[in-house]
Amino acid sequence: MRIFVTGASGWIGSAVVAELLGAGHEVVGLARSEVSAQRLEEAGASVQRGDIDDPDGLAKAADDSDGVIHLAFQHEVAWSGNFAAAAAADRRAVEAMGAALADSDRPFVLASGILGLTSGRVATEDDGLVPSAEARANPAGRRAATALLTLSLRGVGVRSSVLRFPPTVHGDGDHGFVATLVGIARQKGMAGYVGDGTNRWPAVHRSDAAVLTRLAVETAPAGSVLHAVADEGVPFRDIAEAMGRHLGVPAASLAAADAVDHFSHLGHFVSLDNPATAALTRELLGWEPTGPSLLEDLEQGHYFREA
Repeated sequence: MRIFVTGASGWIGSAVVAELLGAGHEVVGLARSEVSAQRLEEAGASVQRGDIDDPDGLAKAADDSDGVIHLAFQHEVAWSGNFAAAAAADRRAVEAMGAALADSDRPFVLASGILGLTSGRVATEDDGLVPSAEARANPAGRRAATALLTLSLRGVGVRSSVLRFPPTVHGDGDHGFVATLVGIARQKGMAGYVGDGTNRWPAVHRSDAAVLTRLAVETAPAGSVLHAVADEGVPFRDIAEAMGRHLGVPAASLAAADAVDHFSHLGHFVSLDNPATAALTRELLGWEPTGPSLLEDLEQGHYFREA
């Protein structure tokens, strides 16, 4: 298959590109910069220059492909405080690529998220299919609406699926949530957790996420919702204690009111209890994670190397 991948040079995308190429697929990766283009070429992929603010370019690349994996999202715009603009750009991109794939039965895989899907119970692939009024009013709910739009593309002849990733896609070289938490613990001299720290985070190793993404574009039925979850829920206190041991700092509880002061922009997320299962995904696609768990990965020590 000739597969067009947005976000191809990112943390997850670069692993997906390697996985696809290793399985014999041809990959065309979207690249915003010369550096990203060079990395893709060195990996063995072809390059489509542009970004997700170019719906016409995305549509042409999708039309020229046998399938699309859409991993890109304007995270820098979202984290700067304009989540609505990032979500709007994402929706325009999905609309353009979806229209290009219509009536072809070609696959379209959209990356989405698990964080905030449910609270206090294990989220399944069946959750989030009917957004609540609260979700619709939340800016993040706009991204969830785009996921529902993607699923609806099956009605116009697209083999569409939504692949939900946990907040922690971990591995050597990660600069995301876990690496940020390590940096905060090192800076503050304390690995913090909120309350008793029993709130749970799902996680998956980057290599397992890449395998599942390949399986999704190859075989996921139209309208599938998939969970890239290996650890259903790691207690946040266990994460903090592992960080504390490696950094030589104490792990300690924080009051919820102090979370934002300690964790900065992550303060709104670290107390969420958001476990999730991938039982339906494993049964549907035969996916079996083989990479280390989050706690095993922390014990390998690479998160604690000084830059």
